[in-house]
Amino acid sequence: MPLSDILTQASNFFKNNISQLAFLFVPILFVQVGIQLWLSLEISSADLENPQFGTSHMVAMMVLLLVFSFLIAALTLFLEIRSQGHSPSNGMILKTSFNFVPALLLAGVFSGLAVLAPVFILMAVNPMLGIIGLVASVYLFARLAFVNFMVVVERLTPLEAIKRSFSFSGPIAFKTMAIFLLYIPLSLFGGVLAQLTELGGIPLKLIGDVVVAFFGLFVNVALFRLYMVSRPTPESPGNIESEE
Repeated sequence: MPLSDILTQASNFFKNNISQLAFLFVPILFVQVGIQLWLSLEISSADLENPQFGTSHMVAMMVLLLVFSFLIAALTLFLEIRSQGHSPSNGMILKTSFNFVPALLLAGVFSGLAVLAPVFILMAVNPMLGIIGLVASVYLFARLAFVNFMVVVERLTPLEAIKRSFSFSGPIAFKTMAIFLLYIPLSLFGGVLAQLTELGGIPLKLIGDVVVAFFGLFVNVALFRLYMVSRPTPESPGNIESEE
């Protein structure tokens, strides 16, 4: 299927389900973005000559990882159930999503290490090789972009999900990277919004960052649609395509 059709179907799905997506994920995004904002403020105010990384920062990082894993679990589960033509309740989605958090957390750590490895290894050999390592990391990021779908939809273990994502994404790696390019206009929009909300202080900045993060969920919707049309098994009648 052409990438333009995938993006169109994902856009229709996002628009048709935007109310439930907002009710489900805006509260979670407020927690996630709030922690990120606090950590960024702590880093910006730290003493560069003697930076202190305390227990509170470690706890915040762990909570951030857990919240992000929960967000991804809930979003993926919502996409899976809606693609089957069902209308899940918010409570059911949130309750069931907890079951996938441990596996997604481990899969995220393992795949993150795999993605960062080329940069660190090649830079350790020669700093000039860092560019090659960065390109390799971007490519690996695209190849491992479907790990969360493998964990939630196909119920695989973290290591199995990583292997499956790598083999599955080979023929669609460039389409995957093209979808990730959507983060560029989102980042530009976020930068403009950050400037507009700068005078409003932290609360207004928090709201602006949550708005950007919410619309960033569209990238996950597009990836899921790409995943669905690329699966070797037949799709169910009520997939995302019907959300037009």
